[in-house]
Amino acid sequence: MPLTLRCSALDSCATREPILYKPGGGRNGVKGESGASDDELASDVLSHYSSASESASVVDEATGGGGEPVDEQTAQEETEDKLKQCIDNLMDKGAKTRLAALSSLGGAFSSKLLYDFLIERRLTVSDCLERSLRKGGGEEQAAAATVCAQLCVQLGGGDEGEEGFKILRPVLSAIMIDGCASVAARQSCARALGMCCYVSAAEDGEDLVKSMSHLESVFTMSYPNREGTLPTPNAGAPGLHSAALHAWALLVTLCPASRLTVLLDLHLPKLQACLESSDVNYRIAVGMTIALLVELGRDIDREFEFEDSDTLCECLKGLATDGNKHRAKNDRRKQRTIFREVLHYIENEDFSEENIRFGVEGIYIDSWMRRRVYDAFKEVLESGVRHHLQFNPLLRDIFGLGPPQILDSSVKSSKISRFEKHLFNSAAFKARTKLRNKVRDKRADVM
Repeated sequence: MPLTLRCSALDSCATREPILYKPGGGRNGVKGESGASDDELASDVLSHYSSASESASVVDEATGGGGEPVDEQTAQEETEDKLKQCIDNLMDKGAKTRLAALSSLGGAFSSKLLYDFLIERRLTVSDCLERSLRKGGGEEQAAAATVCAQLCVQLGGGDEGEEGFKILRPVLSAIMIDGCASVAARQSCARALGMCCYVSAAEDGEDLVKSMSHLESVFTMSYPNREGTLPTPNAGAPGLHSAALHAWALLVTLCPASRLTVLLDLHLPKLQACLESSDVNYRIAVGMTIALLVELGRDIDREFEFEDSDTLCECLKGLATDGNKHRAKNDRRKQRTIFREVLHYIENEDFSEENIRFGVEGIYIDSWMRRRVYDAFKEVLESGVRHHLQFNPLLRDIFGLGPPQILDSSVKSSKISRFEKHLFNSAAFKARTKLRNKVRDKRADVM
């Protein structure tokens, strides 16, 4: 399956300049978040990328960075030996050993590209993860689910990734909807189900519908009853509902217009009621999902308006100015910030752009769709998300970055005018728009 499918879905409602391009394929941003100091950025520019040097970094991390210098071939062999040992330890009888192996693999999958190593071992790793999910305790299940998501990101959106998802989807879904499983394991399975489906099964309408249905069965437990009263949540339930809702929102971005229309009518009124939830993080998840759904609705129809928009805006205004002293100060600040953004978008279609920097490149987060997709990868890859944006072909395709760049010191001194940036952005946007329309027509046939 071509990776460009998710790129089209991601850009389906973007009418702004999503990426700043540099001649020859490089891209850079103007302002916003920067994950590194000037010295670190300069170091990134001066470094050359190769799979062997990446493997050497894995060895440095595994040994604490204090080993003697080794040649690239030796470093790669040592790295593969360590990874092979971790995979072997996944089959160990001791739970602590399996947990340690999952932690080590998770760190490696998050921070490095290991496609060549994993492609020959993907079925073995998938079988081990499935065993941990089925037979492990709550902590092991949660760790295994996270590694499942990272494995899908490593394998990408081709046949190999889809093959792994077919193996893991049933057990991830089963744990997520199992009320007797630990909350942490259910949350992790919800995130993994959303990410694995997004990466591996975007073209398969059946898997997409099944995954969304299972996620809906979890977060709709927070919906008001027939009398309009919100249920009293059990311990840990809001976190589970938030994880399921975020994962579902990620998959919504893959739906064709015909399916989106049904989802908007069904979920928007219920989600509005959930803004009264007692949990701040769930309120925020609901608010961001509402903004995303409205954005998708406007993408389908520029005249789209939520039927009870006045009541919604009043509720959002209250949350954006909430000064209730019984809430924690940080919670109040976070809630006000998010809901101001949601309110501005609902009322005026204003969105607070953010620029994510990695090396000498950057991506604009300029829509709720792009924010949901970026946040989903950040949840799975954590601090390694910038490394994957810089080198992982899957993420670079999704965010329209092109092939990974080989950079040297000459790149840092290259400049591009604002007008040239505009020309590059215009051409890229037109190309993605054409592709998006073709893909949505194709998906409509299977949904």
